[in-house]
Amino acid sequence: MTSPLVDVTIAVHTPTRPIARAVSSIVDHTSAPVRVTVVAHNIDPELIRSNLGAYAADPRVRLLELRDGIPSPAGPMNHGIANSDAPFIAIMGSDDELAPGAIDSWLAVQRETGASTVIARIRIGSRGTDPYPPVRNGKRTRRLSPRKDRLAYRSAPLGLIDRARFGDLRLTEGLPSGEDLAYSATLWFTGAEIAYDLAGPPYIINDDASDRVTFSPRSVDEDFAFLEAIESAPWFARLGRADRKALVIKILRVHFFDAVLARIKSPDGLSAHRANLLGVIERLESVAPGVVKLLARVDRRVIDELRTDDPSPDAILVLLDARWNYRTVGALTTRNPFLVLHRQAPFRTLYAGLKVTTRA
Repeated sequence: MTSPLVDVTIAVHTPTRPIARAVSSIVDHTSAPVRVTVVAHNIDPELIRSNLGAYAADPRVRLLELRDGIPSPAGPMNHGIANSDAPFIAIMGSDDELAPGAIDSWLAVQRETGASTVIARIRIGSRGTDPYPPVRNGKRTRRLSPRKDRLAYRSAPLGLIDRARFGDLRLTEGLPSGEDLAYSATLWFTGAEIAYDLAGPPYIINDDASDRVTFSPRSVDEDFAFLEAIESAPWFARLGRADRKALVIKILRVHFFDAVLARIKSPDGLSAHRANLLGVIERLESVAPGVVKLLARVDRRVIDELRTDDPSPDAILVLLDARWNYRTVGALTTRNPFLVLHRQAPFRTLYAGLKVTTRA
């Protein structure tokens, strides 16, 4: 085959995943020379070969095996990346697919901009375009800033990545979750000429899988183990206060409140995890002083309740539900009126995300 211009890695760990659909969306609908590396992870590769059908014999498709006994996508994704030699790399979920021409569109954007990373537009099932990242005015697509364009909200590094610049970068192994957070943050905060293919064919996240991994009981420390990978990165120490806030506010809004909800629903209840949850707040405030002030009023009320001696799970559940009602003052504004229009505060962030979904 012609030397590939893009190496795409797909990890698969079960025979029920529609791997042929994922592969087909690449090899049948991409004009540029491309290679798909399917990594059979902790499973007999012959089962995956069978599911690939005719694609198993396609010269643009190769099947690798990795047995590490670890139920994490980091290992097989890293295995595929390590075995890539094309100028550009990409990763993809085995349940997902690309709209026709997606990779060709990413490459066209890269040629135009010289971007070290071209961010893919994501379409989530029937819900439409994903609002993340909520770029400036919901329409900025070139020369993106990790702070001004809130790139940290895009956790998954989906799109086109320059292998010459980031070929040695790896997802964080050994984590129960968040293995892609340090990886993607490195792309955003150390990249050059980052671009967003907002008008191009999307990366499609399907919601038809019947065996997705669900939440399993784990400690708060395990939930936030990814912080060590971020904080220990050389580039993190060089970040200014504004850039740190842009990164940490996303961790607070997305990961912290999800962790609170999970602990309310856990068998041992919220109180058993209260001290550790408050420890996360203190840790994030220490690396990005003042970041909590950028949270919405209703988010601050959740934290206030957690800080009481006997927090009410029922009261917090009501507040967590209210934070999704974007038509309310509590979800859109900060306590400090002078921060309401801050770039990282909820109003401008949510407005930009809404614009992203309507412009795509």
